[in-house]
Amino acid sequence: MDHYLVSARKYRPSTFDSVVGQRALTSTLKNAIASGRLAHSYLFTGSRGVGKTSCARIFAKTINCEHPTADGEACNECASCRAFNAGNSLNIIEMDAASNNGVDAMRELVDQVMVAPTQGRYRVFIIDEVHMLSNAAFNAFLKTLEEPPAHVIFILATTEKHKIIPTILSRCQIYDFNTISIRDMVDHLKMVAANEGIAAEDSALALIARKADGAMRDALSIFDQVAASSRNNITRAAALESLNMLDHALFLRLLDAFLKGDVAQTWLIYKEVRSRGFDSHFFIAELAAFMRDLMVAREPATASLLDADASEAAQLTEAAQKCTPGFIYRAMCLLNEADLNYRTASGKQFLVELTLAKICQSVRPSTNSGRAGGQLKPIDRPAAPAEPAKVAKIANVEPMPMPAPKAPTPAPTLRPVGRGPTLRGRAQAASDERKPEATLTTQRSNPFTREAFVKAWETFMAAHPREQILVNTMRASVPQAAEGKDHAFVMTVANDMQLDLMGRQMPALLTHLRGSLENDLITIDVELETGPGSSSTWTEREVYENMRATIPSFSKFIADFELTLG
Repeated sequence: MDHYLVSARKYRPSTFDSVVGQRALTSTLKNAIASGRLAHSYLFTGSRGVGKTSCARIFAKTINCEHPTADGEACNECASCRAFNAGNSLNIIEMDAASNNGVDAMRELVDQVMVAPTQGRYRVFIIDEVHMLSNAAFNAFLKTLEEPPAHVIFILATTEKHKIIPTILSRCQIYDFNTISIRDMVDHLKMVAANEGIAAEDSALALIARKADGAMRDALSIFDQVAASSRNNITRAAALESLNMLDHALFLRLLDAFLKGDVAQTWLIYKEVRSRGFDSHFFIAELAAFMRDLMVAREPATASLLDADASEAAQLTEAAQKCTPGFIYRAMCLLNEADLNYRTASGKQFLVELTLAKICQSVRPSTNSGRAGGQLKPIDRPAAPAEPAKVAKIANVEPMPMPAPKAPTPAPTLRPVGRGPTLRGRAQAASDERKPEATLTTQRSNPFTREAFVKAWETFMAAHPREQILVNTMRASVPQAAEGKDHAFVMTVANDMQLDLMGRQMPALLTHLRGSLENDLITIDVELETGPGSSSTWTEREVYENMRATIPSFSKFIADFELTLG
């Protein structure tokens, strides 16, 4: 019995043209070889299974080929190519940085760099998973990587470029490998199936490619697995059963239930998914990906973003025409929210069922025809307009006469009080402007004492403990009774800021005072003090000048040490 070789090794690319899905990158490498413009170090980066190491080997073989072809490929006939194909070339050294990540391994590599090639022009060092090197190993490698001998070329490969220190990155030409599209993988799998004599449906190969998530090596491994389980007859059903995947047909059924608003049917489909052994979090992620595919399939301009085979793309396009962009967007948002909350949810099944119900309710109420009370109401329905008040008609009853409207209190005006310009309590004007033209209540005018007024004043201060400027202003400027006027008070403040602050707070303050003292005739005028300010309101400069004028020793101390006020 012949030795079996897995497809990932048997069909590993040996030429640039056989590399799948990296046409632009391989063309660049071939042009560099043809023009002789070879860098001394390269960095190949990309996800797993996209051809980084394979391209590094092909590149190493080609630059040492004695008779390269006209299109930049190795001849596979010269001594160097034959040695490489046999796996015994001394000019190509591969090192796995995951298991040789220390300083000692890097020093051994540096020693090998000094040895000239025995055959061919270059010695090529391929360092795989280079991001696994320790910082000390990177530092030991820096000088050699920057100025290697003329016969040495380094090719570094990694899946995690962000873990490589910048000083290494700056010394390399960086090539980013793309993930391989589903179409490219399906074409390659068709070629492998034909060579192996395996019958395979295109839709089954598309499922395998989708499962591989952009990695050709994974696709070939999955292909071998499905071929073995289906006895070399790969059908869509066999692929679904072998890979335990959710079919798009299930999501199309779920979409129909969404559009009908049938919550019960969505829950039954979800139960079917769980009974097949699928994780609920996986179900949420797959449904979100399906909704994303619907969104891009709606418009021809975004159809290129749909990574699916032709038949699957046609199904998605047809289904997407049934949906509005708003519905798809809301469904995507709800699924994303469920994905974020899944880890912390105590009832994970309930979370998924609630999400499915919300998606249904974003379209219409549930059409469940079970019991009469089984229908769900729409979520976030707009509030119904208020019904007009019903007027009861009573025979032979004359309407009561409305009281005469009370004349509005004139708004206070700015007028001089005491020593400076004043600001009448703004609340009086604002309160009067907001008063209705007619009222059924009479003004309160209960008498009150000075002590009761001060107590109400302090109660308002206590209700605003975090507003320090307001509290300090009210504490320092308790109003005094105005001469010749009942229930009128005058408040003197030290500066414009306090004047403006009290003007803003006056409506609330007057409301509090009138309510506490049961007197609606209370008014407060706020005046700005124009004379010398109180020491409690002095600035730092005013305090400083006063101390120098009144304390001679303080002035001498300032002069002796040549101090200034910052």
